[in-house]
Amino acid sequence: MYKRRTDLALEQHELSCARSAADTVDGVSLRRRRSGGYVVTEVRVKTQDGARVIERPVGNYITMDVSPYWRREDGYFPRAVQALSKELRALLPAQCGAALVVGLGNESVTPDALGPRTVSHIFVTRHLVGSMPREFGSLCSVSAVTAGVLGTTGVEAAELTGALVRRTKPQAVIAVDALASRRTERLCATVQLSDSGIAPGSGVGNHRFTLSRETLGVPVISVGVPTVVEAATLAADLLEDTGADIPPQLGEGRTDALFVTPRDIDEQVRELARVIGYAIDLALQPSLDLDILTGLMV
Repeated sequence: MYKRRTDLALEQHELSCARSAADTVDGVSLRRRRSGGYVVTEVRVKTQDGARVIERPVGNYITMDVSPYWRREDGYFPRAVQALSKELRALLPAQCGAALVVGLGNESVTPDALGPRTVSHIFVTRHLVGSMPREFGSLCSVSAVTAGVLGTTGVEAAELTGALVRRTKPQAVIAVDALASRRTERLCATVQLSDSGIAPGSGVGNHRFTLSRETLGVPVISVGVPTVVEAATLAADLLEDTGADIPPQLGEGRTDALFVTPRDIDEQVRELARVIGYAIDLALQPSLDLDILTGLMV
């Protein structure tokens, strides 16, 4: 049977339950709630057995449905930023005095540009805290970098990040990357947060060294948005929804190299990068509000 590709723990949980015809997976819990008008689903992988079943490391996976953002209701931008920052802050160390934000992906490829574009909205303060501690010592020391991709830099994102961690000594790393979903309705309408780290490029099959607490020595919080669906995965779901049989050759040949993305992906990535960037800023600088941050980032 063709194995559907997804980076979302929520979707992997759905697939695992469908395979076993059960509502739950042993060692994995699922809870839904609302935050700032958005539906939030928490998938917690508690045991190694559960991790093997849903093929995700032990950890917490928070999925926020941000589709209401695109309806442009009153206060849609600040509400999304504040709701996301609240969820992110809960995953960070209680006292986070220094953080490194890493934008993963290829800025020249729009569906993969979420990480680099998010970095442009990060309020970096390490140089200010270091040179003027009296004026800025109350702020979290934040540095940010766009890691690039191996094909253009010759350096793995994990190698670059590891070197920066050793040099800047952050208490947490926040890695932002584009993901793959199995459902088109979740494209650019879902944000996944996790404290289990991230494997850059895994969404499109380019598995790289993982960024995690085990590899970097500090907590790694990943923030991702699905921007693509693998064509074969989309075809498999459509066939299944109509009750048709899935051909055994699905996924063979070049079909695993084809991906589907929204036609206005450039606008959606640009907006979501801004939302995520400001949410990270608020999570790291809880003493500031959104209006002050907006003024500082202009």
